[in-house]
Amino acid sequence: MIKKKLYAIFLLVFIAASCSAQQHFDIILKNGKVIDGTGNPWFYGDVGINKNKIVSIGDLSKNKADKIIDATGLIIAPGFIDVHTHIEGDEKKTPTADNFIYDGVTTVITGNCGTSNTNIEQYFKFLDSIKLSVNVATLIGHNSVREAVLGKAAKTPNDAQLQKMQAIVEQAMRDGAVGFSTGLIYTPGLYSKTPEVVALAKSAAKYHGVYASHMRNETDKIFDAIAEAIDIGRQAGMPVEISHFKVGLPNWNCSADMIAMVEKARGEGLDVTVDQYPYTASSTTLNVLLPDWLQDGGHDSVLKRLNDPMIHQKVVTEMIADMKSRTREHFDYAVVAHCDGDPSINGKNIMQINIAKGRPPTIPDEIETILDITKTGSASMVFHGLNEADVKRILQYPLTMVASDSGIRLFGAGVPHPRGYGSNARVLAYYVREKNIIRLEDAVRKMTSLPAQKFRIANRGLLQPGMFADIVIFDAGTVKDQSTFEHPHAYSTGFKYVLVNGNITVDNFKHIGTRKGVILHGPGYQQK
Repeated sequence: MIKKKLYAIFLLVFIAASCSAQQHFDIILKNGKVIDGTGNPWFYGDVGINKNKIVSIGDLSKNKADKIIDATGLIIAPGFIDVHTHIEGDEKKTPTADNFIYDGVTTVITGNCGTSNTNIEQYFKFLDSIKLSVNVATLIGHNSVREAVLGKAAKTPNDAQLQKMQAIVEQAMRDGAVGFSTGLIYTPGLYSKTPEVVALAKSAAKYHGVYASHMRNETDKIFDAIAEAIDIGRQAGMPVEISHFKVGLPNWNCSADMIAMVEKARGEGLDVTVDQYPYTASSTTLNVLLPDWLQDGGHDSVLKRLNDPMIHQKVVTEMIADMKSRTREHFDYAVVAHCDGDPSINGKNIMQINIAKGRPPTIPDEIETILDITKTGSASMVFHGLNEADVKRILQYPLTMVASDSGIRLFGAGVPHPRGYGSNARVLAYYVREKNIIRLEDAVRKMTSLPAQKFRIANRGLLQPGMFADIVIFDAGTVKDQSTFEHPHAYSTGFKYVLVNGNITVDNFKHIGTRKGVILHGPGYQQK
């Protein structure tokens, strides 16, 4: 009797093994070095995909598939998740999101730095109607919420106004936002006080959202800004993501102390992490060089004040003092990326533009040039104000994610920061392969499972059975960022295949136009 039972068990195991061996897949990725996103060492293996999911990982040599992709000599990794993007307004222009896809990015989180759509349900319907090549999640932005209720004025909301703002945030979270973002150096968010931000963050925390902050300061008052970001998370009872973690003059080489603040908070039980673009230049609007009070009420108010000679001189005096505090002698570090009012200055720094106007190369004259540009409607800028030692140290911190801080690039438009084309490839090529400051497996973890875990993106960021088949296949020996500050419009190379939700999007190094990205809802999503 026992022998019969053992034989029956053996027969069942044999049948199961035979069925498994004969399983048919839509796609098999074979013979690759699998980096699963956990940070564990790579291993040789095959990946079997059916529809939009990973079904099996291992030796699938006895199995068949509709399509077999030979990944011999290549890395098979989860698709990269870019936690800090700004795609609003770009979606229809380039729905194929080539700059992200060619850099291995299969999922983006937008709505950062306090700027987002305020009607998230409507925004998701719009995205669903046009179909992108990447998956999209979004934050709800403080500045946009504040402007919807208070405009661009420098004032404190009363109880009724604060409740209106909270209602917008809560509705956004129910509609699927993954958290609440701030941009506390931009109007009108720069006029907010900490209690206002805490109140709105609490509204997002009810729905298990993340607090992602472009802090109030990333230069001379960096430590105060980090402390505020952490304190907001503490008071709101929610995870904190410090956006594009970096530091400018006069605090170069202080990144170890910045990281220590994050670690201290984590030691207290606070979930604090950071993200970074791997460059020694930042990029934002020219307006960040202006005094905060000047921007009260928006562009028309700025123009009116600058036309007053006394106010104009006050602005110049304050900007001179700010430059002295940053120990800079010229604005040659500030390069115009895009200026609608005068495209001829794209790619030139403020010092060069000032000299071209026939003015002396002095800080006061360069400030006048800045104010001239401001009057035309301002400009987007690239600021060469960071330090390579800090960039490396922050990248080596285990809880740093890789991000681009970019929108969907319109190829050939302006002279933008290269981070929009090559952030991930730069890490893989320069910091992993050339400089060897982090392991390849750790770099992939920073781009995949760490972002997925932080922003609660379910079933993505890892290569495991049951996960969605967002996958990149690349050559670790040749992958490279081709975009530079001088010639930014160049796609990264080395990503031979990119799959989004099981659909081949890059085939043999070429984006084939596939647009199978989906909407990713936050944990508080309430389907109607």
